[in-house]
Amino acid sequence: MNFHGKDIKIFTCNSNRPVAQQIAACLGIPVGKSEVTCFSDGEIAVSLHESVRGSECFIVQSTCAPVNDNLMELLIMIDAMKRASAASITAVIPYLGYARQDRKAKARDPISAKLVADLITTAGADRVLTMDLHAAQIQGFFNIPVDHLVGAPILASYFKKKIGEDTEDYVVVSPDLGSVTRARNFATRLGCPIAIIDKRRQRANVSEVMNIIGEVKGKKVILVDDMIDTAGTLCNAAQAVVERGGATEVYAGATHAVLSGPAIERIKNSVIKEVILLDTINIPEDKYLDKFTTLPVAPVFAEAIERIYEDKPVSSISI
Repeated sequence: MNFHGKDIKIFTCNSNRPVAQQIAACLGIPVGKSEVTCFSDGEIAVSLHESVRGSECFIVQSTCAPVNDNLMELLIMIDAMKRASAASITAVIPYLGYARQDRKAKARDPISAKLVADLITTAGADRVLTMDLHAAQIQGFFNIPVDHLVGAPILASYFKKKIGEDTEDYVVVSPDLGSVTRARNFATRLGCPIAIIDKRRQRANVSEVMNIIGEVKGKKVILVDDMIDTAGTLCNAAQAVVERGGATEVYAGATHAVLSGPAIERIKNSVIKEVILLDTINIPEDKYLDKFTTLPVAPVFAEAIERIYEDKPVSSISI
């Protein structure tokens, strides 16, 4: 590809090499030659083994666990490319860490998402391409363009094939009040009804009571969220729709498989039959369960990269 005199190059750090390789394959180009290692004291070392002068460079890196290491890898590679006279640098971040710290929840809290946005900008990135930010307004934390992709169409396409014409047998459920808009949009894509889990603590030291707003009795439930972290909310919601709501089967769909702490054990022992995830975060083999189905995001990111390179709109991407 060389439409306007500048060549396009895809580079990757260490957090999600498979996705970078798939994106490059979709574009029909090789992954750029680079190396990201550590010095003996733990400092990150980045080496670019090919020229990037005058090139439009895209660095693929999810800032997932270990979050700080992966973030520093991205920042240092951006700096290396800036100093090597790259024409433009786009940080392709399938999963952006620190995105949940987007406001002051209590006095003297930091707003870490804004700090990370400033770091990426100061390092020398000209643009950010990401998917399913925890809060869409984080786009405004950056002083550079942010192209925000959504994972719902990929998940919805999978569920449409599973559901077929039996839309009345399924209900899309929001596991908490914060995910209602996401669940409503997802239900609209599938043509299914929606229900909401409302959890509240009646008084101190008393366990939460799950109230289900909507009808799930005798239905197959699809729980939808942007990420699965410790899986507490998801697994509790799944148990509630079965035990209190009378649902017959439970499925779950999420964009980001953070899967920290007790998440794997909770999902393994839960009533959830299948968990559909996108590969924005690479799941290690020792964490991968038979319940997991992983869908690729590379085709969507590749199309977005191609549109950015050709100066075409990204918002009109159709899946």
